[in-house]
Amino acid sequence: MSKYSIIITAGGIGKRMGSSLPKQFIAINDKPLLMHTIEKFYHFDPKVQIVITLPEEWREYWEALIADHNFKIPHRVVAGGKERFHSIKNALEYCYGDYISIHDGVRPLVSHDTMKNCVKVLHKHDAVIPVIAVVDSMRMKNEKTTKAVDRTDYLLVQTPQCFKKEVITAAYEQQYHKGITDDASLVEEAGYKIKTVEGNIENIKITNQSDLKYAGLFLK
Repeated sequence: MSKYSIIITAGGIGKRMGSSLPKQFIAINDKPLLMHTIEKFYHFDPKVQIVITLPEEWREYWEALIADHNFKIPHRVVAGGKERFHSIKNALEYCYGDYISIHDGVRPLVSHDTMKNCVKVLHKHDAVIPVIAVVDSMRMKNEKTTKAVDRTDYLLVQTPQCFKKEVITAAYEQQYHKGITDDASLVEEAGYKIKTVEGNIENIKITNQSDLKYAGLFLK
């Protein structure tokens, strides 16, 4: 039976939230956001290996939250690096799964259907990511003005981004550069093709106070 690992990245800070507390620790319905995210994956597959990347200076705070909330879901905490790239590279060293997924810690609304879509297709492809269609009109900027573009040519990328272990490991052997926007782009640079599946529209990345209220409604 294949083994699965999930890396949940939790290295963000609270700038856009207007908070000194990193957003992954902010409470939604009396529980830290990061715990909601961990629970989603554990309830989908209790056998999954969960690896969390955290800034070293916030590790004790997380351990205190675990005690306060009597949080029992098993997981390994790995020190985050200077950039997200370095955090994930650190975490990969501890992953034993044949398949490795990488998810934003501040996306607690990923659905089990999205997870199922990714897992099913990953058995036949090197890399799979969930996406949703763009519903708003779009314009492209140039030096002096903007130009309308066909929104059907674009997709919004979500997480978890899912890979065969040898694929994501090979991708992270490359050198870091600032042009890396996500794990799929790095895998693509390494020469692999990316397969897309349908995500769920609720699976937003929590970045501001309005997002917190939105998530609170769905997580009740």
